[in-house]
Amino acid sequence: MHSRTATCSCGQLGIEVQGEPLGVGLCHCLACQRRTGSVFAALAAFAAPYKVSGTATEYVRVGDQGARFRFRFCPVCGTNLFHTEEGYEQSSVAVAVGAFADPGFPPPQDSVYDCRRHPWVQLPPGTKTYEKDPS
Repeated sequence: MHSRTATCSCGQLGIEVQGEPLGVGLCHCLACQRRTGSVFAALAAFAAPYKVSGTATEYVRVGDQGARFRFRFCPVCGTNLFHTEEGYEQSSVAVAVGAFADPGFPPPQDSVYDCRRHPWVQLPPGTKTYEKDPS
């Protein structure tokens, strides 16, 4: 099975995932904009198991619909590398697409919180958009 490794900017924190992404998406919510320092977050979900190396700092955020998300950051360089939803840590993980440093990574299929998307951000053709979170 094909594996991929994503790392933080300094290389101290890494995550190895197996297989193809369950999905790739963009999130334009204001929390993700602030969390990433960008105008959207690009995330890829992978099925467990996954292997984390290094030390992470954690931040828990409650989503609009009450789900609790545990974000992992590198305490050295500050890179936000991956997150899990509490209660689902054993089934999947969402990894920041840019941390794979792979320009050939699959494009997003979904874009959530389109109501917060900056008007100059153009989505790839065929990307399904949601005004908010579809779940």
